[in-house]
Amino acid sequence: MLRGSFDRTKKLRKESVDTKPYISIERAKLITEAYKKYEGSVETPILRALAFKYYMENRSLCINEGELIVGEKGCSAQGAPTYPELCCHTMDDLEIMDKRDKISFKVSEDVRQIQKEEIIPFWKNRQLRSKIINSMDKQWIDCYENGIFTEFMEQRAPGHTVCGDIIYKKGFLDLKKEIKDEIDNLDFINDLNAYDKKTQLEAMDIACDAIIIYAQRYAKYARELAQNESDENRKKELLLIADNCEVVPMNKPNTYHQALQMYWFVHIGVTTELNIWDAFSPGRLDQHLYPFYKDDLENGIIDYNKAKELLECLWVKFNNQPAPPKVGITLKESGTYTDFANINTGGITSDGKNGVNDVSYIILDVMDEMRLLQPSSNVQISKKTPQKFLQRACEISRQGWGQPAFYNTEAILQELLDAGKTLEDARHGGTSGCVETGCFGKEAYVLTGYLNLPKILEITLNNGFDPISKKQIGLKTGDAKEFSTYEDLFDAFKNQLKHFVDIKIKGNNVIESIYAKHMPSPLMSVIVDDCIKTAKDYNAGGARYNTKYIQGVGIGTITDSLASIKYNIFDNKKFTMEELLNAIENNFEGYERIHNLVKNKTPKYGNDDDYVDDLMVNVFNSFYQEVTGRRSPIGGTYRINMLPTTCHVYFGEVMGASSNGRLKGKPLSEGISPEKGADINGPTSVIKSCSKMDHLKTGGTLLNQRFAPSVVKDKEGIENMSNLIRAYFNMDGHHIQFNVFDKNILLKAQKNPEEYNDLIVRVAGYSDHFNNLSRALQDEIIGRTEQTF
Repeated sequence: MLRGSFDRTKKLRKESVDTKPYISIERAKLITEAYKKYEGSVETPILRALAFKYYMENRSLCINEGELIVGEKGCSAQGAPTYPELCCHTMDDLEIMDKRDKISFKVSEDVRQIQKEEIIPFWKNRQLRSKIINSMDKQWIDCYENGIFTEFMEQRAPGHTVCGDIIYKKGFLDLKKEIKDEIDNLDFINDLNAYDKKTQLEAMDIACDAIIIYAQRYAKYARELAQNESDENRKKELLLIADNCEVVPMNKPNTYHQALQMYWFVHIGVTTELNIWDAFSPGRLDQHLYPFYKDDLENGIIDYNKAKELLECLWVKFNNQPAPPKVGITLKESGTYTDFANINTGGITSDGKNGVNDVSYIILDVMDEMRLLQPSSNVQISKKTPQKFLQRACEISRQGWGQPAFYNTEAILQELLDAGKTLEDARHGGTSGCVETGCFGKEAYVLTGYLNLPKILEITLNNGFDPISKKQIGLKTGDAKEFSTYEDLFDAFKNQLKHFVDIKIKGNNVIESIYAKHMPSPLMSVIVDDCIKTAKDYNAGGARYNTKYIQGVGIGTITDSLASIKYNIFDNKKFTMEELLNAIENNFEGYERIHNLVKNKTPKYGNDDDYVDDLMVNVFNSFYQEVTGRRSPIGGTYRINMLPTTCHVYFGEVMGASSNGRLKGKPLSEGISPEKGADINGPTSVIKSCSKMDHLKTGGTLLNQRFAPSVVKDKEGIENMSNLIRAYFNMDGHHIQFNVFDKNILLKAQKNPEEYNDLIVRVAGYSDHFNNLSRALQDEIIGRTEQTF
């Protein structure tokens, strides 16, 4: 079945899905040429801006047959550019990308030759990846290599930024004028930083020129294609594309179509300036587009079908952009082609009213029809959200491909207020990436890496020794066999937690300083408040708000592990600590009695049982207290969130068995979800357990729930689903998402993957093709508890 509401989008979607991702070397080649031309003759911000401009002046242009929105990150659909200034891939890296079974990229011989002869010789010792690794001490290296934490910036730049409404109200000529005014007002007598400010502002000005030149080139190219086009309808479309590109991004958009093209040019610009994982997102797209849609309707320029067709074209553009290639640990923490562009729909307006409008429903229709992995789509559900909108979103979710995810608008708003945002700015906020909260267009909220909470408990139980790597990487907090109370154990865990958080943030501070000095992002700085006003780069703290996140992973696993120890050893004397440690060391082989007790006869998180849920709250609060409020070199403030991407699989691989009965190497629990099979009292018990965590202290929590199709197949099922969401959000839950599938279908897909190429499931904060997932991750998804009402 070809998906898409129109012949055009059916064709474009098929091409997007069928095209194999490939490595596009063009960006690396042009950036290298620019550095050779300008390096050493200008300041670093100017160098970065001139390199970006050189790229935009010389890169290939691509107008795919039939498309109405133009621009690709690579030379064509599914082309993945590389960023050698951040991470210069080795020849072995390219071979791995080309040959690996999952998340592979075609690597041509031309790409290999250019990488070997031009890219590696220039960038091998210049890349930030080398600077970062060489700047870390042995403690950090040991923790990183052995799965205590991961590091996002090891192969990627700070990102997670969402576009606000500035690009719909101002063109880049307007922004250039603002920049010029700031330069003209610099006080070189009294402001000792005036020269640095001038340099940053000049870099921003050059970046504006670059994005304008890029669009002008597209306008000229579209007109050239139109001259040679024999189909009159297509000729008109190409001329319209040219007209749009002559307006945006130089000037603000005047029409719905121009608004979409404006965003897309900015998206391509920002994501090719730097590899800013988790990508870049349009934020409240329905609210941004609605004024244009309304005006175009009134003026007879557009109707529902045309508006939907243009959005379907945009969906294809998102899906054409695979996440930049990753290797090593960075691939393991995020093993997907998905680039995490996330569209917010619904919620509230900037004056606090219901934010659902006509475009909101069009977006739902497009989401439902296109069923593409990208963009990730979510719905913001407020107390003011019409039930009709929520139920329509539930109807889409029950179809089983994992979108949309559901977010609590009131919780998001309060999280932002509690983090120091103004009410006005907080109302402009929402979520991006997986579940993370920020003020759109006004905040740099940067994920710095995942923290393996169960691994820290494993280290604690072994007196600071890592039984997997055979290294002493933690503190000597005492022999676990000599702990006389559960509180002794938990105090030791908290000491280890502080130790590892200190190491992580110490490394983060070095990395943040490296990016601020060596890798400014002038285009991003132009579109994020208040970088122009402060004359400070986005990567150096120029945004109005700067937030750093550490993501906790495995809360379900560590909670059940602590419950097992408390319940069986200290409270009920079922076995001794020595017996448990021996059982864990032997992966429970020969210790079947203990394994049965810890796995099947011990209270579990996710069942509304205060005995174990209180332990979860203690772990969460300890993590929160250890991280939140710490300051970073550029003036940022640390917060926590609770999500894994695919890191719960990797973190499980670097651990032995756990005291809750989890076997060696198996995945940890994901998000704030209970362990697989542990939540046996139904979905209401799950949300009650999860709500005992104070979600408002975080920047995002992720909860997965799974239903069989029969549970939500009719009107009653939809009502139950929507009521569950409302109930959870009334308890301040941040986020919930659903996998709706027949377990037998997934088992068949494992055996005969070629017959299930279109099968999509919800993984963590994103959906993915089942066939793209590792066997361990497939098994983890299959093993999630199937709930019923």
